[in-house]
Amino acid sequence: MLSYIVRRLITAALILLGASFVVYLLTAASGDPLEELRTSNNPNKAALIQSRSDLLHLDVPAPLRYFVWLRGAAGCLIPFANACDLGKNLQGQPVTEQLGLAIVQTLTLVTTATLLAIVIGISIGIITALRQYSALDYGVTFMAFLFFSLPIFWAAVLLKEFGAISFNTFLKNPEIPIPVIIAVALVFGLIAMAVAKGAWKGRWIAFGATAAVVAAVMFYMSLTGWLRTPGLGPVVLALSGVGVAFGVTALSAGLKNRKALYSSLTTVGIGVVLYFALPALLNQATFLMMVILAVVAVGVGVAVGYFFGGYDRGQNMRSAGLTAFLMGLLITLDRFMQAWPGYYDATRGRPIATIGASTPNFQGDFWAQGLDQFTHLLLPTIALILISIASYTRYSRGSMLEIMNMDYIRTARAKGLSERTVVMRHAFRNALIPLATVVAFDIGGLIGGAVITESVFSFTGMGQMFAQGLQRVDPNPVMGFFVVVAITALVFNLLADLVYSALDPRVKVKS
Repeated sequence: MLSYIVRRLITAALILLGASFVVYLLTAASGDPLEELRTSNNPNKAALIQSRSDLLHLDVPAPLRYFVWLRGAAGCLIPFANACDLGKNLQGQPVTEQLGLAIVQTLTLVTTATLLAIVIGISIGIITALRQYSALDYGVTFMAFLFFSLPIFWAAVLLKEFGAISFNTFLKNPEIPIPVIIAVALVFGLIAMAVAKGAWKGRWIAFGATAAVVAAVMFYMSLTGWLRTPGLGPVVLALSGVGVAFGVTALSAGLKNRKALYSSLTTVGIGVVLYFALPALLNQATFLMMVILAVVAVGVGVAVGYFFGGYDRGQNMRSAGLTAFLMGLLITLDRFMQAWPGYYDATRGRPIATIGASTPNFQGDFWAQGLDQFTHLLLPTIALILISIASYTRYSRGSMLEIMNMDYIRTARAKGLSERTVVMRHAFRNALIPLATVVAFDIGGLIGGAVITESVFSFTGMGQMFAQGLQRVDPNPVMGFFVVVAITALVFNLLADLVYSALDPRVKVKS
């Protein structure tokens, strides 16, 4: 294993050297960095031209200039030496500093969208594969192709118009019209009917129950102005936690494993008790504190699952640990909701932002700052999810269909294994193998940035840095962008190969 990794890293380094040399020459040949100054009427034009020539080493031929750049870039390989030098841009700013700002903006913008697209897309794809040729399958297929064909700039502009401008206006008087309540309730009812299995009677019951619940919730939200002063409260928190406990147990252990179910429900009870005990601590929250609390919550859940015992403590621990984590997320969500009215007032009634990553000069505690970042990331995240989720849905559906028709799945069913065991333990893991390559490539694109989305929502990320570098014939930012993206792509392709061996024991990485 170790020798295989070393060989792959050496090969990757050679590929990186060759590719960076080609990219540098292409960038140098793409235009003249001095063209803007040559056509200028500035009286000190000659001095400015000489200064920029010295800054970019333009007196050196491009092939040799690459090795000047490479000498500075090699310093990035020495940790903690502060010797990394990727040159400067046309404004004299070090590229390493520009990269640091751009990477933060890009990761802030795209990471959440990509993770949600992966989780939601794979889940929907697997569900539709298990319900092949059903109304749900046809509906999801139609929506996937629709979202996949949407121009990202068009979707982003529509989101800014209706998801920010119109919604902010609606929040001033958040009364939901009765026709809208009826329409939304009918849509959710139809979705529930498509998801439901069995005879038509059961499907109509699912339609009616879902539509009635959605209509009641929306009417309550409209009547009480919940969107202005949101919150879950202990009752909704407890009911949601019980639903989470049943769902997690059904997926991870099966509802027949009563020990696992009781472990999860006990964890929910502990979470409800802590909901009343933690407010004073959460008022002083920091990011590190929340991470520590998340680790403690999972530890408590795992401990509860262990002490319940039974024939398979591992299932208890997994179910209770995951339930504890999700219960912690619900408590965190409720605390953010409690901070919403103050943030609404601080933004003068326009909380959903349309540009930028944060409100300039905005001051607030952990919860207010979190809401500020959330409202700025909400629309671009939705735009990226709508486009990305389609591909993951199609890939995961196709992979799952192929796996479910294999002989070993038929054998597992013939042995009398439950459908949950067949799907989760035998099919799901193998269905993820082809997706490892897709995810690895997408991670490289993630770091590269979403150029169009960054432009529409005014994020100065990696994509904008690359595009502006090309437009201005500014080679050093382009090379900085290339180095980061190339290293990320090579590393994650190596990780994809290692994930193959973890998902499928038949795949071995050999020296």
